[in-house]
Amino acid sequence: MDGLQLARRRTGTVGLGSAQPAPFNGAADVVGWFGALQSQDYHPAKWAVAQRLGTGVTDADLDRAFDDGLILRTHVLRPTWHFVTPADIRWLLELTAPRVHALNAYAYRATDLDAGVLRRATDLIADALAGGNHLTRAEVATMLDRNGITAARVRLGYILIHAELERVICSGPLHGKQHTYALLDERAPQAPSLDREAALAEVVRRFFASHGPATVKDLSWWSSLTRADIATGLALAGDALESIEVDGLTYWFAPDDPPPPAPSPSVRLLQAYDEYIVGYTGSKYLLDLSGLVAAATDKLALPNGVITVDTQVAGRWKRTVRKHEVTVDAVLYRPFDAAESRALQVAADDLGAFLGARAVVAVSVL
Repeated sequence: MDGLQLARRRTGTVGLGSAQPAPFNGAADVVGWFGALQSQDYHPAKWAVAQRLGTGVTDADLDRAFDDGLILRTHVLRPTWHFVTPADIRWLLELTAPRVHALNAYAYRATDLDAGVLRRATDLIADALAGGNHLTRAEVATMLDRNGITAARVRLGYILIHAELERVICSGPLHGKQHTYALLDERAPQAPSLDREAALAEVVRRFFASHGPATVKDLSWWSSLTRADIATGLALAGDALESIEVDGLTYWFAPDDPPPPAPSPSVRLLQAYDEYIVGYTGSKYLLDLSGLVAAATDKLALPNGVITVDTQVAGRWKRTVRKHEVTVDAVLYRPFDAAESRALQVAADDLGAFLGARAVVAVSVL
């Protein structure tokens, strides 16, 4: 394979770019395919799930799946939110929470959160949430303040992250537009554990099946696991994975035949933290084989959504949602031809259908 062939195969494994109907039956199937899907920003993250489910899925459908606990949201893998399924949440936390705690250690110290304070805060939160008493972030803060624990802004955030990593709390259903917290044992009462070797084998297999072809460096970034842990996982995965060397890098992937690619040009409006974008570090160059992104000026002023054409990044975008209309402001790294412009409008119309709004596209070129 060359770089473009690697990128084409990758778009299929991440659930994009296939000519076939989506193989997923619902939001839990999408999230479970990845193991964890970054959801730092809840609303765009729902769009990332919907893009892999095909047409007909709405924003409200995914809110319902979230409210029903079919997908959960917690801090896992790295110090950021991810969607996970009830079937995966406990063993993934058991495997990666020690690494995330280590990454958070400086923040715990900087916010004066020692082990005793964190333990007491977690116990208070657990008691307050017991019996299906789902609380918003503000309500948790008020409860902690009432019990003598200062819980504001960043300090509150790390108290809650710690409780998530300790497998005490996770997301509850939405309360209007506000998120709530719930007890993990109540939200996912059948969540299984895995022994460490089984968990290592599963996370390695799951990552390369859903993100491959990808490198060990990519997985190390994505999971926060050490290279030694990943080597153990690869050995345990056995024939479930294959590898190939291209330009001095070793790429791992599942041996299954990739789905046939979508007709070209295929334009995607990806959220900034889509797994196709954030799932890689060692091989991120495959998104920009022509160097368009590397040559772009004033990058910090650009929208953070990512426009792809087929396998390659071709621009940035943002959405502005009004009552009956969503405006897609597209900033292109190069001019689009007529077919690409039509495909961009199709992608915007898909977003509009998801949001229940008419889509209007405004284009500028760097």
